[in-house]
Amino acid sequence: MTSVDLSIQLCNLTLRNPTILASGILGTTKALLKRVAGNGAGAVTIKSVSREPREGHKNPTVITFEGGMLNAVGYSNPGVDAAAREFSCLQEVNAPVIASVIGTQKEDFARVVEGLSGAKFSAIEIPLSCPHTPGFGLLAGQGTPEATFAITSEVRKITQLPIFVKLSPNIPEICTIAKAAEDAGANAITAVNSMGPGMVINIEAKKPVLDFKVGGVTGDALRPIAVRCVFDLYKAVKIPIIGVGGISTGRHAIEMMMAGASAVGIGTGVYYRGIEVFKKVCEEMAQWMEENGFDKVNKIIGAVHD
Repeated sequence: MTSVDLSIQLCNLTLRNPTILASGILGTTKALLKRVAGNGAGAVTIKSVSREPREGHKNPTVITFEGGMLNAVGYSNPGVDAAAREFSCLQEVNAPVIASVIGTQKEDFARVVEGLSGAKFSAIEIPLSCPHTPGFGLLAGQGTPEATFAITSEVRKITQLPIFVKLSPNIPEICTIAKAAEDAGANAITAVNSMGPGMVINIEAKKPVLDFKVGGVTGDALRPIAVRCVFDLYKAVKIPIIGVGGISTGRHAIEMMMAGASAVGIGTGVYYRGIEVFKKVCEEMAQWMEENGFDKVNKIIGAVHD
């Protein structure tokens, strides 16, 4: 390994490198989180948890197309009580663990956070948009600063942990939404969730491929949109940004950080490069940094704004 320093400070968390397992990918059990951390992730995020168990949508829930993926999983999860049991003893993971919590009303978010309080999570992520599950994060997904402020404030009352608010790329005024989250006590912005919804049709069957018909777009098609969102947010808020969307190489990660991200979330990249994607991305980042005269990764953050 090279001599460059990939460690970062994200709020009050120290990450050995800026890569984070995005929510919804491999985050269903503590054992899987340990595997991801063992393969180089700087932090990991669990699959989103709701108050009650959810079956989610029927298969097929994920498909690929030329520009990336469509997914319509539907927030399947065992509910907060089962999740609290599964994610006990998180120190075994050997990386900060972020809890992703979902709800349809502000009180739902708070109750899930409260239900998970016995586990030693390092931060809370609240996705306030979903292009494939009507009702979840609906108000904020429609782009209202008031709903964002209300939900974030409610969660802030319950926990002292860092709060990361995850925003949709579909909102034209994403900076206004982010500032509302910041004003309500958010410690970071996660940008972005999947975009869309989109649709892929099987022309022989004359029907959409996904059982739910539409799904959130991720992967390469999302990356330029996510980079632009991070670029805009960096100028609008003072809190850190976690850049998510289509990152699968070291160059992608550096691009996102130059736009203004302090850390990068990887989701679809696990499909394309395997669970080792975190280690590979870090190795590629370190090599590029050495070749281009960067000794610390935090010197890259916002470099395009200089």
